[in-house]
Amino acid sequence: MRYTWLLFDADDTLFDYPKAEARALQWTFEQVGLSFRADYLPIYHKHNSQVWRELEQGQVTPLERFRLLFADIGVDADPQVFSLLYLKNLARGSDLIDGAAEVLRQLSGKYHLGLVTNGLADVQRPRLESSSIGPLIEKVFISEEMGAAKPSEAYFDLVFNSIGNPPRQEVLMIGDSLTSDMLGGIHYGLHTCWYNPAAKTTDLPVTYQIHGLNELIQLLG
Repeated sequence: MRYTWLLFDADDTLFDYPKAEARALQWTFEQVGLSFRADYLPIYHKHNSQVWRELEQGQVTPLERFRLLFADIGVDADPQVFSLLYLKNLARGSDLIDGAAEVLRQLSGKYHLGLVTNGLADVQRPRLESSSIGPLIEKVFISEEMGAAKPSEAYFDLVFNSIGNPPRQEVLMIGDSLTSDMLGGIHYGLHTCWYNPAAKTTDLPVTYQIHGLNELIQLLG
């Protein structure tokens, strides 16, 4: 199949989100005068995953993850203040997944490259701009700016309107998330490539699976 557009998810597909997240959480605890403990991180992950699942359905705001975290660990802190600081710290985390920069350099010029992310503009844009892949990405689609999020059809409608409504069979959706990237792409009639470094299993009819980003080069021929 000859694709004209490759749509990449951002976090955990191109960006090393766990690294950025862990540092941002520790820095923010320290900035508000609280001691940070390593066991706070898995508790945060639990609440963050829950909140982002609900966010995809438009049910909550990202602030809710800190309310839940503080209630769980017995910390008296202002979630609003903490969230603003955390997002500023997270925006500094532009570390990439191994191989991401080289793969995008090889694909740039052969395909149009787009970034499709459920996230906040004040976090995602600074990270992209300070990274080596920023100049390689032709279009950036951030859910907060668009008023819709993956996996909704409304989100992909906005993406396709912006890229000139190419035939859907010419667009490949690449990402790690089954619930937003793969499900969204499948429902929209796109070919999908599941970035699955942990070798998990799924019943979703994804078009391709890769365990390392470098496999994209061979897959695309």
